[in-house]
This record gives sequence, structure tokens and C-alpha cells, in this order.
Amino acid sequence: MNTGTAARLYRIGKNNKYVIVPIDHGLTQGAVDGLRDVESTVDAVTRGGVDAILSQKGIAQRVHQNKNGAGYIMHLNGSTDIGPDPADKRLTGTVEEAIKVGADAVSYHINVLSEYEGNQIEALAKITKDANEFGMPVLVMCYVRGHEEDTKDPWKISRAVRLGEELGGDIIKTVYTGDSKSFESVVTATSKPVVIAGGEKGTDKETIEMVKGAMDAGAAGVSMGRCIFQHKDPESISRAIIEIVHNGASVEKAMEKSGLLEK
Repeated sequence: MNTGTAARLYRIGKNNKYVIVPIDHGLTQGAVDGLRDVESTVDAVTRGGVDAILSQKGIAQRVHQNKNGAGYIMHLNGSTDIGPDPADKRLTGTVEEAIKVGADAVSYHINVLSEYEGNQIEALAKITKDANEFGMPVLVMCYVRGHEEDTKDPWKISRAVRLGEELGGDIIKTVYTGDSKSFESVVTATSKPVVIAGGEKGTDKETIEMVKGAMDAGAAGVSMGRCIFQHKDPESISRAIIEIVHNGASVEKAMEKSGLLEK
């Protein structure tokens, strides 16, 4: 790893642990709850201590003005949920553009087992090549598509995260398999840090238990969107997740220290 990449990774995490909030859902789903007023949401979660915000390039300025010193990651592909096929993620930016908008890292989403896997592999290989030349870290979002039972299959997810490393990713994001024991096989499939997605918003306890389970399995943190930015109190849920990821707190202690037990 070159010096630039290492320095920029430091800006989006702490001690190789990461709490990232992606807000790129606006491209996919439109101005959903929590993303109409991007400024207030970014201010709240970064006051809560999250390490970095992730967005498409057009939102970069709105993030920078409100991120309270947190890092910034620019996402490089996307699709809409009203288009022909949401799995067909197309390029939306370049590493050079990310540098121009002040990004500390870039991210890319790949759908393994989809019919677009091959094209997305080629695009990711080019992105990691470009990123390496500029000392820019790459977060690879590795998801398994296909039948419903495929999407949380530990073996298939392990294959997906390994693909992310093989193609030059620095941090790998994927879904939690539902329990620590099965997720351990995912984490150990790569030497790179693995962070989990949030998915649909559950109860506070369910969210915190999921984060704790992933960390117990050896995960390096989270990259969670809707669970955080659509929460009734984004700052408090951010503080609770920080307690788990960075401070190793129990579920109960994290909820207590963040004030969630009182809400």
C-alpha cells in the first residue's frame, strides 16, 4: 500500500475500524426520508462521531459543508429502482473527479451472480488501477444477486468479498449473514477489512445487535445508510454504533451511553 492510500484510509476510519454512512440512495430511490435535507442529516451523524460520509459526486459540496471534519467517499456507479434492472450499475464518476471534489476514497458496487458481473469486474479493475496511481483507497461493495436464498449464503458471500480483494479493493462491504459464526467465514475469506451493510431499518436493538455480531466475527465496522439516516435520531444511533465499533461496548452499554434506552 502506498503512502497516499494509507494516509487517506486514516481519514475515513480510526485504527483500521470504520463507521461509514452512505447517502447515495438519492440516485437509486430519489429524495427519500432523511435525504431531502442532506445538510441536517450529515451534520447530525457526524456530530454522532461517524468516520465518513459516502455520496455521489453531485452531493459532495452539500456533504463537505456539514461533515464536521469527517472523511468523504465518492461513489462511482449506480442505477435507479425504477429503471429496467437495478442490478445494472453503470459508471457515474472517475477517480480524477473524486480528487477534484475532495474525496478521501472512492467506492464501487458489484453484483456477483448477476448478468452484469463481467462488465462490473472489468470496470472495477480499471478503477483500482487508476486509484492506485493516485493513492486513493477503494471501498468495494460486494453483493450476491440471483435467487433470494443466494443473497445471504455465506459461501457465496465469501466468494464475493474475495473477488473484491482480488481486484484491488482496500475495504470490502457486504451483507451480514445473520449470525457471528457464519459471518466469520466471510471475514476470513479476505485479508482486507470487511464492513457490513445495514439494509432495511429494524429496531434499535436489532441494528445494534447486528453490528455487535459482525464485530464479534472479526468485521472492521459498518457502512450503513437507512438504518442511520432514516432513524428518528440519527445522532444517537450513530453514537451507539460508534460505541460498538470503536469502543467494543456491549449492546446494552452502547444503547445506554447513546441515550437510546431512554427514547
